[in-house]
Amino acid sequence: MKKWLLPLLGTVLLLSGCSKWIDRGESITAVGSSALQPLVETVAEEYQTKNPGKFVNVQGGGSGTGLSQVQSGAVEIGNSDVFAEEKNGIDAAALKDHKVAVVGITPIANKKVGVTDLSLENLRKVFLGEITNWQELGGADQDIVILNRATGSGTRATFEKWVLDGQTAVRAQEQDSSGMVRQIVADTPGAISYTAFSYVTDDVQPLSVDGIKPTDENVTDNQWKIWAYEHMYTKGEPTELSKEFLEYIQSEEVQERIVPQLGYIPISHMKVERDWQGNIIE
Repeated sequence: MKKWLLPLLGTVLLLSGCSKWIDRGESITAVGSSALQPLVETVAEEYQTKNPGKFVNVQGGGSGTGLSQVQSGAVEIGNSDVFAEEKNGIDAAALKDHKVAVVGITPIANKKVGVTDLSLENLRKVFLGEITNWQELGGADQDIVILNRATGSGTRATFEKWVLDGQTAVRAQEQDSSGMVRQIVADTPGAISYTAFSYVTDDVQPLSVDGIKPTDENVTDNQWKIWAYEHMYTKGEPTELSKEFLEYIQSEEVQERIVPQLGYIPISHMKVERDWQGNIIE
């Protein structure tokens, strides 16, 4: 054999061995809600560190994408801010719901608009296009620039359900990513949008509604009504790695340490419970 072939052969054998080692690993994919994505990514990284050879691939795309992909069998877990029953085209009976947290959702504005509190009625009028200048709300003489999450977003569905009473927001620029929404609002004069508490930073102004501040405490007793469960759906009962990972993210260790650390609310901290139609369960 020619000498120059020996290193090449060694490389091929090494790669072949690595491939077989990788094949022996287990992997699952969780797709969907961008509001839930930071939590699932953080927990997945910790889980993988503790369990070498087990991989959890986490992607965004919105709640609608997560529900449709888990229903079709394209992924093992579909992450969603809304109940499966709320999405057209989704067979909720075929999916198993695993609630892993609660997320508060707040309207956010550019810090220079001069407004920190809105009535629910005026907030609704802003997103329906009936109020178009911050001056009408006691703020700066500045046109209101609305930024919506994309159609299919669970964050948008929750906001429209509780703020717009199920109506659709006025046509405006849309963004798929919660992080991008925050950045655009911070950089755009007169901008307003909405995002999960976990995405709020000092770059934007969260808005109180009817004098009630968007805080975890106000969510737990339903004073702040713009909130949603964070769901991780499987097609039927989870098995193997999916089951192990879901048990880990629902464990007391994760719920009491990582969940609040990232700006979410543990399910166990809630003083009320809602069904998929938004009714309080006694």
